[in-house]
Amino acid sequence: MIDKKNIYRQLFVSIMLVMCASISVAQTHFNLMPYPKALEVLDGKYYLDSKTSVSLEGQYSDRLRAEGTLFLRQLVEQTGLFINQSKVTGSLDEATIQVLSSAIGQVEIGEDESYNIQIDQEGVRLKSSKDIGAIRGLMTLLQLIQADEKGYFWPYVNIADAPRFVWRGMMLDPSRHFMPIETLKRNMDAMAAVKMNVLHLHLSDDQGFRFESKVFPELNSKGTDGNYYSQNELKELVNYANQKGILIVPEIDVPGHAAAILTAYPDLGSKDTTYFLERFAGIFDPTLDPTNDAVYLFLDKLFGELVSIFPSPYFHIGGDENLGKHWNENENIQYFMKQKGIASNHELQGYFNLRLQKILTRYEKRMMGWEEIMIDDLERSAVIHSWKGAWEDATPKQSLYEAAAKGYQTILSNGYYLDLMFSAESSYLVDPAPSSANLTDFQRSNILGGEICMWSELVIPQTLDSRLWPRAAAIAERFWSPEQINDVDDMYARMEHLSLWLETFGLKHISSPNRILRKLAAGHDPAPLHLLVDLVEPMKGYTRNPGGTMYNTFSPYTKWVDAATADAKGAREFNKMVDCYLNDKIGCTDLRPVLNSWISNHDEVRLIVSDSPALQEIEELSQNTSKIAQLALETINYLETSAKPKSKWFAEAKETLEEASEQGGRTELQVISGVSNLISALESEVK
Repeated sequence: MIDKKNIYRQLFVSIMLVMCASISVAQTHFNLMPYPKALEVLDGKYYLDSKTSVSLEGQYSDRLRAEGTLFLRQLVEQTGLFINQSKVTGSLDEATIQVLSSAIGQVEIGEDESYNIQIDQEGVRLKSSKDIGAIRGLMTLLQLIQADEKGYFWPYVNIADAPRFVWRGMMLDPSRHFMPIETLKRNMDAMAAVKMNVLHLHLSDDQGFRFESKVFPELNSKGTDGNYYSQNELKELVNYANQKGILIVPEIDVPGHAAAILTAYPDLGSKDTTYFLERFAGIFDPTLDPTNDAVYLFLDKLFGELVSIFPSPYFHIGGDENLGKHWNENENIQYFMKQKGIASNHELQGYFNLRLQKILTRYEKRMMGWEEIMIDDLERSAVIHSWKGAWEDATPKQSLYEAAAKGYQTILSNGYYLDLMFSAESSYLVDPAPSSANLTDFQRSNILGGEICMWSELVIPQTLDSRLWPRAAAIAERFWSPEQINDVDDMYARMEHLSLWLETFGLKHISSPNRILRKLAAGHDPAPLHLLVDLVEPMKGYTRNPGGTMYNTFSPYTKWVDAATADAKGAREFNKMVDCYLNDKIGCTDLRPVLNSWISNHDEVRLIVSDSPALQEIEELSQNTSKIAQLALETINYLETSAKPKSKWFAEAKETLEEASEQGGRTELQVISGVSNLISALESEVK
């Protein structure tokens, strides 16, 4: 049991040891994500049993009591132990886990979230300056649990941890597809598990307005399809987030992306027309009239309702993608611009933003918006949200660094758009402020961190988790951990373990795709579908939904592509096996059994397709997988024998690969590169 008299002395010693220890993921092999700032591994194991218990010391809150109790529930879930303690209430004599919080923190940007952990023969000691830091440390303890033949244990370690960036956010978009409160909560549970601290809610767009307005009830009767959050629900959500140490930032997107608002209140629009909820994806014309004083009275009252619900000091006004078409067509707006000496739509939007900033300042809120809101006259209290990159013909992070240089605090989202379905690796290697960037200390001080974006044009509650997780954890690590924690292979290995762990928090990122495949299998064993889906990924970027019109709000989103994920494990493993084979590395896995399984799998897929019309779109995809598997086997045979193919064989092989590169069911095979590398190696030998 813990000797409380020695707590402070031991913690001081442990902290000093940790600070002297170097970070080495390769040496420790702990499946922690985010990885701690400093970790020292000692020799020994502390075993858990039914007497495992938690005591709170120092200054602790109801928040820490609640999270401490949830920590106990998670211990039971992870270990199956019958733990005697049922609830964490405060100080407890002879507890095995001592949690010492020096003060009660505030859920705000820049709050101290650091913590220290010491585990040795005397037990577990978790110390933090603020209770929120203790909550972060409890998540590390849960991830640190290991097992051997004797039982579950914590390794003896010293950990000193703190976040690299203060803003570690996630934006969810319930406007395009509504996300019920329970969906938001389970994802907040996962956010807290990987130490994220901001939930940005995109509450309005062209497809829906999701906040209950008692002042403007037609926003809900006409702009929601009946799906919106009541004020009581949102108050409860804010309380739930507070317990997790998560700040909720609301967004009402104006002046563009306003079709839902204008469907309810068309007189606020820039065009005299009948507005309607948009059903497709894209950039649309409905825009608030910045010359109409009634618009500002409306927004003042609406913002007043929102700030009474959300205590966050930040209020996001959107402000992106306004092309100004309706402004250009409106004679009164053009006259207003001429009279005011406003030369462009960008300047007109700047006029609009400045008026909104004054409104929000009266409510003691800091205005936040997408990078388009940045103009010279905007007060430096505004926060600039950098999002544009190559897809928008812009230089990634350019607005981030420009805003920081001008004195704005800023966050990055470019590179973190998980709805575009790029790999975890592609986001993991995006750093808001790498040491290699030519930034001044002033600029670095203004870069708060980053924010994941999950736009929901192609996402519904049933698929949200699999589009976010576990990739979101890799980005959470980029925001929290030191810059030098960046080994991709190690990240994937740890992320695989973390993915299974996150299921214990109720996430459906694994169960939902499996459920879709079971449905599509139409009573057949879905195993052949699982094999194939593990080799494909959804089409990337905006290519799945060309022009934004292939899908609409009510299209089916439980098809083949919705069961595929952005990091096809089978494909990644195969491509690594090929690399091993071609580089004569020791211990390489034989490629032949894998390739033969692809060949035989096609007949089984065809059998399922015959009873499942929804799968007809993947029959050719399955056939192409079988073809390239046969091609790869032929290539290996040529590589390992004296026989070599003719030039015609290479031409036909390339044609086969090109055919296999075509999408099927809006997914693409990810093993093309591995097979292509085999053929290239053979081609080099022949030459």
